[in-house]
Amino acid sequence: MRETERLPAGSQSVDRALALLALVRRHAQAGISLAEIVSQSGLNKPTARRLLLALIRAGLVEQESETRKYFLGEEAFVLGALASSRYSVLEIAVGSLRRISTDSEDTSFFSIRRQDHALCLHREEGAFPIRTHLLQAGHQHPLGIGAGSMAMLACLPDHEIEGIIAANAAFVAARFPRYTADLIRRMVQETRARGWSVNPGLVLANSWAIGMAVRYPDGRVAGALSIAAIDSRMREERQHQLAGTIEAEVRHIEVRLTEMFAPRRTAGGEAA
Repeated sequence: MRETERLPAGSQSVDRALALLALVRRHAQAGISLAEIVSQSGLNKPTARRLLLALIRAGLVEQESETRKYFLGEEAFVLGALASSRYSVLEIAVGSLRRISTDSEDTSFFSIRRQDHALCLHREEGAFPIRTHLLQAGHQHPLGIGAGSMAMLACLPDHEIEGIIAANAAFVAARFPRYTADLIRRMVQETRARGWSVNPGLVLANSWAIGMAVRYPDGRVAGALSIAAIDSRMREERQHQLAGTIEAEVRHIEVRLTEMFAPRRTAGGEAA
């Protein structure tokens, strides 16, 4: 019997509702239909609809009247705004992304880890007319798939990496067949040795990317900066140039995080 089947009915409903909220969040830009929710959640239509109505009553989800698609609601925005004072790494990262994209003219991204996946929080467009549409804000990939995702995976201990590879194996095989477990392991080692990750068009042909992880002061992964461009703009020499640009912004963010999490001093000079 699965663990979720041993949970009290109320707890199971909460888990399912939160899973639906996360599903709506992953489609925050374009919205998601009830049929898509049913298909991707594995729930039957009446159950999905009942849970969505509960989320709507709470203000966490809203349904657009014309398309009937579901989007994050006003209360979700309020919660996000309140949390941002504590988890304001995104606010810091957006400034770095703007500088990266202005300097390179290519598209840059900030992603964070969510369990076995990487979630893109922000996409900053560059001025170069040919752009990659591989990754949008709200999209998530299994850890190791894509440049920013690989940069975060490479920071983890080997035993944790093996668990993530195993957990994502079936999905990766079905959706990203060019990635094998051995290839992911090799890319982890290459990322560690190089100092940044490279995605040589494995997710979308002709769309290359490099990425670098950002860490909290205690060493935990805070997220990753990455930049994507067409393959002709990602020759090895330019990879090094872009990596230097990203590294400068990673250091900037990490300094800001150190300042943010530093113990505050009271008037008497004691740590608060």
